[in-house]
Amino acid sequence: MIAPTSFFSDYGCSVRILEEARVLQRLGHDLVVCTYRNGQDVPGLHIRRTPSIPFREHYEVGSSLHKVGFDFLLFWTVLRSALRRRPDVIHAHMHEGALIGLVVSRLLRIPLVFDLQGSLTGEMLDHRFLHKDSTFYKPLRWLERTINQRSPLILTSSAHARDMLVDEFDCCSDRIQPVPDCVDTSFFYPALEEERAEMAVLRANLGIPQGAQIVVYLGLLAHYQGTDLLIQAAKRVVTQRDDVHFLIMGFPAVEHYRELAHQIGVGRVTTFTGKVPYEHARDFLALGKVAVAPKLSATEGCGKILNYMAMGLPVVSFDTPVSREYLGAQGIYARPGDPDSLAQALLVALNGDHRARAAQLRETATRCYSWEQAAGAILQAYGAVCHRPASVL
Repeated sequence: MIAPTSFFSDYGCSVRILEEARVLQRLGHDLVVCTYRNGQDVPGLHIRRTPSIPFREHYEVGSSLHKVGFDFLLFWTVLRSALRRRPDVIHAHMHEGALIGLVVSRLLRIPLVFDLQGSLTGEMLDHRFLHKDSTFYKPLRWLERTINQRSPLILTSSAHARDMLVDEFDCCSDRIQPVPDCVDTSFFYPALEEERAEMAVLRANLGIPQGAQIVVYLGLLAHYQGTDLLIQAAKRVVTQRDDVHFLIMGFPAVEHYRELAHQIGVGRVTTFTGKVPYEHARDFLALGKVAVAPKLSATEGCGKILNYMAMGLPVVSFDTPVSREYLGAQGIYARPGDPDSLAQALLVALNGDHRARAAQLRETATRCYSWEQAAGAILQAYGAVCHRPASVL
């Protein structure tokens, strides 16, 4: 399994990679994850890391020219692992992983499955690393098209991504297998009555008043994630209600957004935790009355929504195809990119009784988005490119 990221880190793509690896292992498959030098080791998971780059030892998430160097080292790590293990299938995440996988697949005649989590150029635009009028946009778009069209089989995290591949990149629909982001509903579950004392201690440790109604956010902090808009919406919300507190969990740029909150006058009602370990995420989310997912990207998945659904929380989100795909009629939607609309949607969620809505979201997460179901689709994809896979790279 090729993971061109700092695996494991406590955010979206790493979580998908981890949960896919775990469920495949539970089903008896042997796999190794090839990834960058940085990242947390995971007990029970075989991980091969690249050598470090001396001048970028503490690389964090996001688009960067330094990723070219990381991916070059990752190619050699993958090639060495493939020569040593001779796996039945290469499972490559993201376009960088798929490009590496295509080369190794061609050299060693090993079948490839590409696990797409968004548009390569779309992500670069979202991260403001690239502009459409840039000299590099068309060559990178061509590279993205080439990777998409030459991959024998593509897994997509949403039906929207499948449609994008067909409509924008002229990919054949019979080579695309939707495998949505999923959630472990035995790990993420609603707050229990007997946990009240522990939750009160956690709330106090975070400095949140006992009577406050908490809006929770868990994920990366970035413009394309809607963090700026969430802070702007918070200012509008607290003019209507003085009992609301925003618990914003994630990284990077924590100090930047903490300072922004102070500048616009909501520093007192916002708590920035920084990075929350994945194994503790449920405890923090259990404090929430409402969850928010203000992601702006039109091409990437939004796995945090599934965590919110499993927690039995009403979910406020911008009205995007991916959000609609997960939440359906049970979501509370705002106009994309509009902080006023986001504030109004948050007030709707805070002011109403949404227990039935939240229970329905929990039921949907349990019924439709289990990793065991996803594993069936992944194994079906493996079967389409090779005969009865026994080990996975």
